[in-house]
Amino acid sequence: MRIVVALGGNALLQRGEPPDAEVQEHHVVAAVRALAPLARQHELVVTHGNGPQVGLLAIESADDPALSRPYPLDVLGAQTQGMIGYWLVQHLGNALPGREVAALVSRTLVDPDDPSFDHPTKFVGPVYGADEARDLGRRRGWTMGRDGAAWRRVVELGVVSRLVESGVLVVCGGGGGVPVVREPHGALRGVEAVVDKDATAAALATGLSAGVLLLLTDVGAVEEGFGTPQAVAIRHTTPAALRRLVLPAGSMGPKVAAACAFVEAGGAMAAIGALEDAPRLLRGETGTVVSASGASSPDLQVA
Repeated sequence: MRIVVALGGNALLQRGEPPDAEVQEHHVVAAVRALAPLARQHELVVTHGNGPQVGLLAIESADDPALSRPYPLDVLGAQTQGMIGYWLVQHLGNALPGREVAALVSRTLVDPDDPSFDHPTKFVGPVYGADEARDLGRRRGWTMGRDGAAWRRVVELGVVSRLVESGVLVVCGGGGGVPVVREPHGALRGVEAVVDKDATAAALATGLSAGVLLLLTDVGAVEEGFGTPQAVAIRHTTPAALRRLVLPAGSMGPKVAAACAFVEAGGAMAAIGALEDAPRLLRGETGTVVSASGASSPDLQVA
């Protein structure tokens, strides 16, 4: 079975941790430990977040006196795809001897007229207090806000599909893909933006005709009444039921939207849950499982 896995930012760096390479690589090893059992039995395509990493590079670029201007976000996104892709390929290859693994620097085609350009909602980098955020926005021209996510569609599906069909485990679409727009004459041009990785994962899974989309994070399931004493984990549900919930826009909201979009487009099952539970999540034994019928056991052949 073909499975697309989206690794949340927690797979590489947790809040409060120093952004050292050793810390992030330690998390990559843990992520690979959870994914290897799936990769031994199924076709796997892996995508990942890059918010902390692209934010760190943006700060370094803005503070570098050798540069006349900071590197744009699309270039920094490509850099993080290479770094994170290298770690994933290295450790997936170590865990799966003999299996071919490849990482692609992937682009995502976005609409130049999308209103999100005027109201950006995707966050990168560290967390700031209100006063520091205002100061950074004033000094560096950054748009600062509270939290959110958005965006669109993957470009290099043909390449990914050919690699997967030849047996390669593919890492792609990192950080949502490098955002590009198409010029009137047909050429592609990078733009100053960050694409939501969960939206890209859903588009990737749909375009590759995957059977399952796994959205792996640091919580066990979507909760109704999240943050209240009455919070209840949602175990098996439909897109229609899930879309009726009011969820945090910048954390669980994009994952729920991606899961719903994938199932609504014909995917058999999407599941949201903890990274370490990936094999059980695939079997529908834990997490939040989304399917057209809301059945506890979607019609899938999983080991």
